[in-house]
Amino acid sequence: MTNLFQTFSADFVSGFKYTIYASLLALIFSLIIGTLMAILQLSHNRVVRHLAKAYVAFFRNIPLLIIVMFFYVIAPMYFYSFDGFQAGTIGLIIYTSAFIAETVRSGIQTVPKGQMEAGLSSGFTYAETMRYIILPQAFKIVIPPLGNQFINLIKNSSILAMVAGLDLMYQGDLIASTTFNTFDTYIIVGLFYLILTLPLSYLMNYLDKHWSNA
Repeated sequence: MTNLFQTFSADFVSGFKYTIYASLLALIFSLIIGTLMAILQLSHNRVVRHLAKAYVAFFRNIPLLIIVMFFYVIAPMYFYSFDGFQAGTIGLIIYTSAFIAETVRSGIQTVPKGQMEAGLSSGFTYAETMRYIILPQAFKIVIPPLGNQFINLIKNSSILAMVAGLDLMYQGDLIASTTFNTFDTYIIVGLFYLILTLPLSYLMNYLDKHWSNA
């Protein structure tokens, strides 16, 4: 295993960098979109509420691979050509945002309704009350499930390998097909994923305990 890593270290590290980049982009934008969709699902506007619920229901219930393939195969035929990295990352963002939306929505609904009423009566607008009062409390409540979504996102980033996204799994597949040493190759790939997921897991556990005692 050591010799394999030394020989292909540049390829493993290159794929690892792409995995980190895709995961960070997907994490940031899926959190933003998911939070927005969570708020819109609770909107007093029926049309907006139903559109947001349709978005969440649709993308939660179709495979991630289909979303990625839409941007990689179908989109270039009609409006824009995405490379593998772009298609995979966009797919990750859309797919994960639907799950985050449900997580954040449940957190918002857990906050007592009196908090919203208190904010509005204090002169805050609905958006300001949501931003400064409701969402901070909601995020404290949903830290564990959000952490699970972030970890799943990192693991799901391996979907980029299906569209030549240059990520860690893609490089692992190339190395395994070249050396025929699949066991050692995927052990190394798995260890690289652990480098990302384990610290994130500990961080989310720390934040959960810290904010629970705050």
